[in-house]
Amino acid sequence: MPPAPSSRHPRRLAAALVTGSLLVGGLLAAPTAAAAPSAATTAVRVNQVGYLPDGPKRATVVTTETRSLTWQLRDASGTVVASGATVPRGADAPSGQSVQVADFSSYRGSGSGYVLSVDGQGSTPFDIRANLYDALRSDSMAFFYHQRSGIPINASLVGSAYARPAGHLGVAPNQGDTSVPCQAAVCDYTRDVRGGWYDAGDHGKYVVNGGISTWLMVNSFERAKRAGKDAALGDSTLHIPERGNGIPDVLDETRWELDFLMRMQVPKGRPYAGMAFHKIHDAAWTGLPLRPDQDTQPRELHRPSTAATLNLAAAAAQCARVYRPYDAALAHRCLSAARRAWTAARANPALYAPDSDSTGGGAYGDTQVSDEFYWAGAELYATTGKRGYRDAVTSSTWHTSATAFSAYGFGWADTAALGRLTLATVPNGLPTADRDRVRASVTSAADGYLSRMAAQGYAVPVPADGYFWGSNGEVANDAIVLAVAGELTGEARYRTGALETMDYLLGRNALGQSYISGYGRASSQNQHHRFWAHQLDASLPHPPAGSLAGGPNSGLQDPVAEEKLRGCAPAACYIDDIGSYSTNEVAINWNAPLAWLAAYAAERPRRPAQ
Repeated sequence: MPPAPSSRHPRRLAAALVTGSLLVGGLLAAPTAAAAPSAATTAVRVNQVGYLPDGPKRATVVTTETRSLTWQLRDASGTVVASGATVPRGADAPSGQSVQVADFSSYRGSGSGYVLSVDGQGSTPFDIRANLYDALRSDSMAFFYHQRSGIPINASLVGSAYARPAGHLGVAPNQGDTSVPCQAAVCDYTRDVRGGWYDAGDHGKYVVNGGISTWLMVNSFERAKRAGKDAALGDSTLHIPERGNGIPDVLDETRWELDFLMRMQVPKGRPYAGMAFHKIHDAAWTGLPLRPDQDTQPRELHRPSTAATLNLAAAAAQCARVYRPYDAALAHRCLSAARRAWTAARANPALYAPDSDSTGGGAYGDTQVSDEFYWAGAELYATTGKRGYRDAVTSSTWHTSATAFSAYGFGWADTAALGRLTLATVPNGLPTADRDRVRASVTSAADGYLSRMAAQGYAVPVPADGYFWGSNGEVANDAIVLAVAGELTGEARYRTGALETMDYLLGRNALGQSYISGYGRASSQNQHHRFWAHQLDASLPHPPAGSLAGGPNSGLQDPVAEEKLRGCAPAACYIDDIGSYSTNEVAINWNAPLAWLAAYAAERPRRPAQ
C-alpha cells in the first residue's frame, strides 16, 4: 500500500504493486513499458469537447511571451468569427508554466470545428453548442452500471466489448459474495453481501466510499428536481436493466448500491448489531487483467466501523427522503436502517478502521468521525424533522466550524460539508438565522474557490499542494459547491466557475489532457482497471466513455509514476498508463461528482419571460 495520508486530504488508497512490478494474470511480471507522459500537441489549451453558447469560453496559452498576444476564433470554414487580445498571467506555480489567458466568452454563435489560434498556434478543434454535455451526462452515469457486481453486464445495453458475466455470485471460480465469512476473530457467521458497485479498478466494495458516492448520485437528482430539471434524469434516460419501470433511472442505478449498503449492516442479535461492516474484498491482492467472474480469491468481511455505519445512516436517511414518492417500501426500509445505524454508531462512537488493514483492498482508515456524525445527523434531521437529530446537528462543533468546507474540498474522509449542503438546500426546521449562516458558509466556500481559480492560469479551484490522490475528484467536488452557491444566490458567477472546472477536466490543463475517457482528442484511455485493460490484453476494452481518471498526484505513489514522472510540476504529475494507479485509476467517488457536474452542465437555462 502507498503510505497513509499525512493529513485529511481525501486520497484514495489503492493497490500496491508487488515489489514495484505489475501483477499480470496473478503472476509476477516485469513492469509494462509505460507510455511517455502525456504531451500536449499545442500550446493553446482548450476544453477539447467545447463550450456552451451562453457559458464562459476561456483558453490558456503556454508561452514565454510577456506581451499580450492576438487571438482569433475561426469556424469550421476557417472564417475568423471573433478576435481579441490575451491577458498575460506569467508564472503559474502548479503547472510550472508561463501562461496567458484568452477569453472569447462574448462570442455566442454555435457550431462544430472551431479552432482558437494564438501566436501562430491553433488549438484542437472544438464545438460550441447547447447540447454539449448531454452525452457526458448519460455516459458518466453509465459508469456505475459497468461497475455493478452480482449482475451480468448486458451487451444490448453497453455493447459487446463491455459485456461480461456476473461477478462474485458464488459461481466457480468465484467464492462470493452470497455467503461471505468475516476475517478471523471478527465474526463467526456469513453474510449475503451481493450487489453494489466495484469501488474502482479492483473488485473491493467499501461502505465509506459507497456512502459518499451514493449520496452524490441521489443528491444530483434531488437538486435537479428542486430546479425543475429532473426529467433529464428520469425513467428510460439510461441504458440500464430497470429502464421503463416508472422510477427515475438515476435512482434505479443508485438503488443497486443502496441495497448492498444495507446488506452490510450487522443483523439483530449479533455483536455490534446495527453497525456496518467496513468493507468486503479479496483476501489477497489480485493482478491485472482479471474479469470479475474470473476472480478466484476468497472474499472476507472486515470489522464494522463507526465511519461505515454513519455512511450507511446518512445515505439511507437521504434515500428515505428522496425515494419516498417513487418507492414507499424502499424508503421505509432505508429509514429503518438509517435509524438503527445511527443508534449503533452512538453506542460505538470510536470503532475505527485501521490504516494497516490494506491486504487485498484499500484500508480507508478514518479516525476522525465527528464529521460523519454531523453529516448523518443532518440527513436524518432533514428527512424526519425529529428534535433529537436536530440537537445532534446543532451541538456538533462542525455546525459552526470554519473548516467544514476545507481548502481541499470534501471527500470520503471529510464529510461535514455534505451535512452543510443538505441543511442549506433541503427545507428543515432550523431557525432562520441558523439556516442563513449555513447557507452563507456555502457561498463563502464557493467564493474561496473562485478566488483561487482567478489567481491561476488554468482556473483550477484546488490549491497548489492539492494535487494528491484523486485530485480530479476534488476538482469536481469543488464544482458542486460552486453550483449550489449559484442555486442559493442566483448569481451567475458561480455557474461560470462550475463550468470552468469542466474545462479543466476536458483539456484546459497543464498537460492538454482530457481526463475523461472518450471525450476530447487527447483523452485518457488506459485507466487502471482489471477488466478495461486493453493496454495489457488487446482482446479487452479500453475504459468506456465517461470514465474519469484520478488525475495529477504529486506524491508519485506507484512505480510507473516514480519512474516516468520524477521532477514533475504538481499539476503535471499524471500519466495515462494502466500501471499508474496513483494517477490513473478510476473510482466511484470520482465519477459520482463528475456525473453530478455533467447533469448540471447539461441543463438548459430558463429563458426569461417575455
